[in-house]
Amino acid sequence: MKNILVPIGSSENSASNLQYAIDLAKEVNANVYVVSVFQELSKVGGLSKVNTILKEESENRLDEVLSLVDMKGVQVIAHPIKGEVLEGIGRISKQVPIDLMVLAPRSNSIKEEVYLGKTSGKLLKQTNIPILVVPEGAKFQPPKTMLMAFKNGTFEHDYLLEAVRQFKKSFGTEVHILHVETPETTEEMKEVTENLKSLQTSYTQVEAATTFQAVIEYFQHFNPDMLCVIRRKRGFFKKLWEKNEIHKREFHTSKPLLVLPVQE
Repeated sequence: MKNILVPIGSSENSASNLQYAIDLAKEVNANVYVVSVFQELSKVGGLSKVNTILKEESENRLDEVLSLVDMKGVQVIAHPIKGEVLEGIGRISKQVPIDLMVLAPRSNSIKEEVYLGKTSGKLLKQTNIPILVVPEGAKFQPPKTMLMAFKNGTFEHDYLLEAVRQFKKSFGTEVHILHVETPETTEEMKEVTENLKSLQTSYTQVEAATTFQAVIEYFQHFNPDMLCVIRRKRGFFKKLWEKNEIHKREFHTSKPLLVLPVQE
């Protein structure tokens, strides 16, 4: 884990979220890239001055957040990026291999009933970078235990599990597997590939209507320091796919949520 990306929104939680990423980077010897996205307006009609102001505001926002954190000797690179957030982060990931993106649950939303705001939800669902959603105001603590829940135990490529491997390697994190059999499960999905078996501390197979329901049912039993799910189109977030904003009544966790890439 060499490069960690932290998008900064307008949330008051931005500084604590960045501090979490820096503290994690310190432990794993990674660099931190901090970005603030601004939407550039059309240059027609003398709007170039407005665009200059928008860029300056984005730079000032970065400076403000950076002034509130302790760098701890970690290399932190900050950049304002223009364009829509998905496009901007896509450009960055082409230039710098991003190993993990650290998100605040609500980058812009001020509604208390919201778990994932629209921007964070969009990034989680529409990028394919491993993402760690950090609870608001959380301070980094090495995760001793991780609950990893999935329906399909086939991981064809090792890179899909790299984030889990890094946590286990760096912190000795115990990885407790919750393999969920649903009405949609095929025989192939019941298999578990060797690359995952080499990481697991314990293995539990359960039956449930969905992976989502299994996590809700078994979370307290495992009481993990971190929850890990897979970004599959018909996986954990299947019920939540229609919209980017996710309310707490639909899903909420007070623990860090690690979301792994989907298999292409």
